Amino acid sequence: MKILFGRQDLKTCRGDRENAWLMTNGLGGFSSLTVSGACARNDHAVLMSCKREEAPNHRWQMIHWLEERLTVGEREISLSGQDFEGGNISEAPSSLMGFAYEDWPRWTYLAEGVELTKELALEPGGNVVGISYEIQNRSPNPAVLRVTPWMEFVPKGEKLKRGQNFSLEEEKDIDCQWNTGVIYSRDRELHYRTGGQVQRLPLTFREDFYYAQDACDGRPETGCAAANHCVEFRAEPGETLRGELIYSADGAVRIDMAGICRELGNRRRDLEGQSGFRDETARALAGAADQFLAYRASTGGQTILAGYPFFEDWGRDTMIALTGCCLSTGRYREARSILRTFMQYCRKGLMPNLFPEGNREPGYNTVDAALLFILAVYGYYRRTGDNEFVLECAPVMEEIVDWYRRGTDFHIVQEDDGLIRAGEGYDQVTWMDVRIGDILPTPRHGKPVEINAYWYNALCILEEFSRELAGERNWKECGYREMALQTRESFREKFWNEEAGCLKDVISGTEADLQVRCNQIWAVAQPFSILTEEQERRVVETVYRRLYTPLGLRTLDPADKQFHPVYGGELLERDLAYHQGTVWVYPLGAYYLAYLKVNGCSREAAGRVQRQLESITAALREGCVGQLPEIYDGLDPGQSRGCFAQAWSVGELLRVYEALERLEAGKTLIL
Repeated sequence: MKILFGRQDLKTCRGDRENAWLMTNGLGGFSSLTVSGACARNDHAVLMSCKREEAPNHRWQMIHWLEERLTVGEREISLSGQDFEGGNISEAPSSLMGFAYEDWPRWTYLAEGVELTKELALEPGGNVVGISYEIQNRSPNPAVLRVTPWMEFVPKGEKLKRGQNFSLEEEKDIDCQWNTGVIYSRDRELHYRTGGQVQRLPLTFREDFYYAQDACDGRPETGCAAANHCVEFRAEPGETLRGELIYSADGAVRIDMAGICRELGNRRRDLEGQSGFRDETARALAGAADQFLAYRASTGGQTILAGYPFFEDWGRDTMIALTGCCLSTGRYREARSILRTFMQYCRKGLMPNLFPEGNREPGYNTVDAALLFILAVYGYYRRTGDNEFVLECAPVMEEIVDWYRRGTDFHIVQEDDGLIRAGEGYDQVTWMDVRIGDILPTPRHGKPVEINAYWYNALCILEEFSRELAGERNWKECGYREMALQTRESFREKFWNEEAGCLKDVISGTEADLQVRCNQIWAVAQPFSILTEEQERRVVETVYRRLYTPLGLRTLDPADKQFHPVYGGELLERDLAYHQGTVWVYPLGAYYLAYLKVNGCSREAAGRVQRQLESITAALREGCVGQLPEIYDGLDPGQSRGCFAQAWSVGELLRVYEALERLEAGKTLIL
């Protein structure tokens, strides 16, 4: 899907600063700026590198921003809008006529009779960024483009300090076609190759970079970058000049811009073919999903990064995102790799929420990741019929159920009523996991509703596997069916709130039990129903009336006294709102699947969902173009917040598009 911005979209600071683009390299590295080429966040970068042996979380901010100035005759025109501290806040450049994004971003500028087209592309699987310029000079004067890269050479999130040494060494190109060299700083190297003229500059530090989006989020709002060279391209009157500039953190440059773009285009077409989606938005989301898949050096397998630009790979997020990002898109090989990675680190029935880095041990502070693992294996099986892989996973799935039944870390245990209790003290083990010192904004200790829905489904899944695959393996005699029936009976008795027509959020004996939250939707959007059909319909209707927005579900009913309408400000203020009303995109997938389910997957229900998904198509033009964000404000979900690209947001909506296309083809719904 090609996304276009015209001058009418770019004429204000709002259109410039709130919209960005993203390319990732499958190693954790990325390239991302605003649509005008500015840095509105500390984490924006022309090149955020990550070496394969350090993938995916040891990222380095290499090139932060490109300062581009076009001189035509006596006039100099700035092509790069960038905010600086002290009130020097720039608008989008008046010469910027358009921006387009499909496989990579492209800008078009017009000034003084000169039309300039710029493209920027990141090599898949490498830390190489290419920038190309086409200067069509129809003026009577020479046109000179001067490009100054502002660099940092610091780990992601660290601030460059004045005095850091940068050096530049020119190299001799064998074919004498290019100007080549290396920039050194700390223990990093950045190689360049260009047909333009490279000029050394006195090392200069700018400490007044101002980040408008970070300021809105209460994060540090200023930064520093350094420059020690620039590159010039000159087009004479009547000449059309094509030039490029390649930077590589992987050693000498061995690919040109055309090669990078060819790889990107081929990759998109391969992904579209593999996913099989007919809907244009679904195909775009399949490409967006690819941005989150990355290689993890510490495990030697694939992983899913939770979100850009802030998050790393976490167990819960990976298990939720995997179904849509891998299974709905036909990427079964990647799904197997991710699931095998998790199986290696299963301990006491728990899946890691944080992977080991260096000498650190994995972190296991999640109750849902292990249960979601079983659901993911089942989703894989229903799409592939791959008995062999299920049998490979069987010992781990049995281990999970056995430990949850007997009791494991973080006070996770099946109680006598068949329900799972989890969390105690300061342990926050569900996805609503914010803790600020000794403050728990959303305490859910006790028996959380979605965890027990997952538990019931895990039992039903193992019962089905042990029955259908009995001839291929001796399964443990654990009475999965009897356990599931007890869990279902207790769930209906203890979670159903007849007066409100919905489910309690948690069984804890506190006022939190009766709060109306989005977590109950996962009790409906499961392959095995834990509620009656009438109860499921009432849950879906209550969620729609009190929590639904076209861009996501509210985490708390606006009528609740603890509801926070806006996510923003300092960290404490943001955390207090995070799960207290903020709209999250990813539960919307479960809502639509539940809606289809309770309406019998009718043509009318599918048509309604398809129309409501038009809001998602529109959302791809806001925030990070071609991506879906983490969250929106709870009361007025118009502007995206948090991570501008979130894996489980994309994955869960892909599941909905997969469901719609399956139903259209006369196939059964897979939950």
